Amino acid sequence: MCPLAKPYAEDRARKSCPNELVPSQASIRHVVCDERLLMTLAIKPPLPPMEARSVDELPTDPNWQYEPKWDGFRCIAFRDKEKIELQSKSGQPLARYFPDLVEALRELKASRFVRDGEIVIPRAGRLSFDDLLQRIHPAASRVKKLAAEQPAMFIVFDLLANERGQSLLSRSLSERRPLLEKFAAKCGAGHAAVRLSPASTKPSLAKQWFRRVGGNLDGIIAKRLDLPYQTGNRDGMLKIKHVRSADCVVGGFRYAEGKRTVGSLLLGLYDDAGLLHHVGFTSSFTEQERQRITKLVTPLIEPPGFTGRSPGGKSRWSTRRSEEWKPLRAQLVVEVQYDHFTGGRFRHGTSIFRWRPDKDPESCTLSQVLTPRGQTLKLLG
Repeated sequence: MCPLAKPYAEDRARKSCPNELVPSQASIRHVVCDERLLMTLAIKPPLPPMEARSVDELPTDPNWQYEPKWDGFRCIAFRDKEKIELQSKSGQPLARYFPDLVEALRELKASRFVRDGEIVIPRAGRLSFDDLLQRIHPAASRVKKLAAEQPAMFIVFDLLANERGQSLLSRSLSERRPLLEKFAAKCGAGHAAVRLSPASTKPSLAKQWFRRVGGNLDGIIAKRLDLPYQTGNRDGMLKIKHVRSADCVVGGFRYAEGKRTVGSLLLGLYDDAGLLHHVGFTSSFTEQERQRITKLVTPLIEPPGFTGRSPGGKSRWSTRRSEEWKPLRAQLVVEVQYDHFTGGRFRHGTSIFRWRPDKDPESCTLSQVLTPRGQTLKLLG
């Protein structure tokens, strides 16, 4: 299990990451409790961050502030003189994975603060989530090497405690944002690794961000200007994600656990050499849909399914079930919606938009999902 995914409550844990990378709950409590004892800030870790509710459209009334949605790790940074703690969205300590950011925060003129933001790693003008995942490694030597090769950046979008260590949680966003801008100008101006996220109260400008950087932007965040910081809930923040679509070949499937009906369809895309690579999956079917899809794919069971990269390859994320799948003749095409394509695959499960019997399977190529050189960082000025 990926350490960043393990939340405050065990029952929300993700099941797709390796257990050996997860610090024990006892060790997490030990680290956090030590920081609580040492820090004299009005706010101490762990602090549940303000979260967002997904919506389809931007709110446009005057009570909202808009910000870019950055593709990284959410992080609350605490500094109390020489003591610095980075806390993930789920309350986990992050400092050991980002020693470069710890040093960058130590170089700021302010010796006390609590700031909410996003850890990202820039590469070729865009943000690389794959490079972020590589940082979550048990070996300190490996982390140090990666930090030197590809330094991280902390993009700040809220100020929760000022340079005197006083809490701003009860202040409205309309008060906190000007304080954040003054703080950034006074204490962090010009630092390449700690940047201020842009913000606007104009929905037209937020829409321009999409046009300016194209598909490189993860989405838009909208926050209520009149509310205090909504720690641990979704009442004051909305997210509008940039949804994309691609036509994929159904190269195989997995049965639902304990059943003989389809549980997930395995998706493929062709490369320039004509090899069909496994790039992800789609699932979340109703029982009626499972039965109908099972009848559709059963006559097409035929090896090899994928002629390039196949499901079930060895990795630190794979499980025994990863290797259990049925290959299909490359005949079915489905259009799916997805949020990210990184590392040669869809980062999350996709959703079916429609079946495409009119599409030639060989036209389903990787060129659909390979984005041009990134421009996301242009938004930082």
